[in-house]
Amino acid sequence: MEPVRVGICGLGTVGGGTFNVLTRNADEIARRAGRPIVIEQVGARRDSPACDLTGIKVTRDVFEVARNPDVDVIVELIGGYDVARALVLEAISHGKHVVTANKALIAVHGNEIFKAAAEKGVIVAFEAAVAGGIPVIKSLREGLGANRIQWLAGIINGTGNYILTHMRDEGRTFEDVLAEAQALGYAEADPTFDVEGIDAAHKLTILASIAYGVPLQFEKAYTEGISRITAEDVEHADNLGYMIKHLGISRRTDAGIELRVHPTLIPKDRLLANVHGVKNAIEVMGDAVGPTLYYGAGAGAEPTASAVVADLLDVARDIATEHNYRTPYLAFSGIVEGDTSRPILPMENIVTAYYLRLLAVDRPGVLARVATILAEQDISIEALIQKEATEGELVPIILLTHRTREANMNEAIRQLESLADIAGPVTRIRVENLDDNA
Repeated sequence: MEPVRVGICGLGTVGGGTFNVLTRNADEIARRAGRPIVIEQVGARRDSPACDLTGIKVTRDVFEVARNPDVDVIVELIGGYDVARALVLEAISHGKHVVTANKALIAVHGNEIFKAAAEKGVIVAFEAAVAGGIPVIKSLREGLGANRIQWLAGIINGTGNYILTHMRDEGRTFEDVLAEAQALGYAEADPTFDVEGIDAAHKLTILASIAYGVPLQFEKAYTEGISRITAEDVEHADNLGYMIKHLGISRRTDAGIELRVHPTLIPKDRLLANVHGVKNAIEVMGDAVGPTLYYGAGAGAEPTASAVVADLLDVARDIATEHNYRTPYLAFSGIVEGDTSRPILPMENIVTAYYLRLLAVDRPGVLARVATILAEQDISIEALIQKEATEGELVPIILLTHRTREANMNEAIRQLESLADIAGPVTRIRVENLDDNA
């Protein structure tokens, strides 16, 4: 059969990995696809020393690849928003299928891209956009198709998980472990996307849209980073029977869809609590199957290339069969842009439990005033620990609350921080049990 001809745009970490997997495993891939998948052209600003480009057409203009009539599928691996969007839309306009690992592109421009692809009758595949080599999109969109998804929660950024793991295991500060992660190449020189949760919010937006059939709405995701987590918070959580993880959480409720990324205390016996280092994991709760966990390498050259090439196999099979049915982008048949009847809930409406840490002046009545403020906001205390006074006679107070509305907690913290006997800001970390009934 005629080969499927691929144009790879971007020859960085993932692009190089994809090139090498396609060439190294060419025979195996052809057997699976029923026809060869060959690299027709590469578009990259510079060559990669890890890739043997002998005999391959190379251009510095990625748009040349998108317009090449000999290319059947564009593999977009340049990253970012604007150029990637223009490249993908150009490829679609020329009738080419697209495979991408670009979570930012899909989360922000996916609705527009999917609509253009549907009108042109081509595929846009994006398994590699979430959790690297873990096939969570295919599992969520196809394997769990019989289920009403109740919630999903994931460690979907390896950098943040690496930092929190080493803070707990070694008692080190955030700044210290971040510097190590940068030196090892796990974190960028500017780590904002990773440690402030933006990268995870891109991925969560995609997962939630597939889980519930709603539009991609990255701009409505609540995002909070881990830069304010201290070694003391990690230690207190451990003593209380919890781990701190930087989670993306989405839950279906009667009022709408929760979409939030933030540091979270979860019980030590939960599956996600035992995912360490740079690994990713996503737990999905379906009404029929119950909890399922998807674990593995969430980044890296060849783990991500594994997902890219798997998408290429799907495209090659589709070309071979020439059928008229394709798995919907957002999992629900007949929906290109999603069901707009279920809103993304504002964070103020979320109900969860909380860990609070505050420094109080060591004098009678302070604890009573704290309890009164919480009670007035309908917040009940589950556990309280009062530590020994620190320098300056300040007493660390650690509280665990029962579930309450975020808006109530925001007001309680505002009032607590206005007390003369409370020094500095109140630390607040949300607590989730992630049990079968949550």
